[in-house]
Amino acid sequence: VQLQASGGGTVQAGGSLRLSCAVSGRTSSGGNIGWFRQAPGKEREFVAALRWSGGSTFYADSVKDRFTISRDNAKNLYLQMNSLKPEDTAVYYCAMAPRGILSSVRLASSYDYWGQGTQVTVSS
Repeated sequence: VQLQASGGGTVQAGGSLRLSCAVSGRTSSGGNIGWFRQAPGKEREFVAALRWSGGSTFYADSVKDRFTISRDNAKNLYLQMNSLKPEDTAVYYCAMAPRGILSSVRLASSYDYWGQGTQVTVSS
């Protein structure tokens, strides 16, 4: 399984960006897929995820009501980010856990495959 993230850039506070993650290779019908981010000097943190089979979505409290995670039938994952804040500045990674369970959806250590990351910078 390979993941390729794209769509990062520089935007002013209050602006929007849409991240994309192209998933290729043999994937299972279940598991979890999501977005994490890592700011300089900080640990990688959970942003949003969904069950690969569809349905449930999950968000960090810091991005709830501003970010929306979605996927399409072509195995692409998206993260629509609105009302961006300077504290959203980070490298954003998409990740997949083909055997991931519901209780581990927010745990970075439960994800097996990672994209290369895309930089998001929000200026004040």
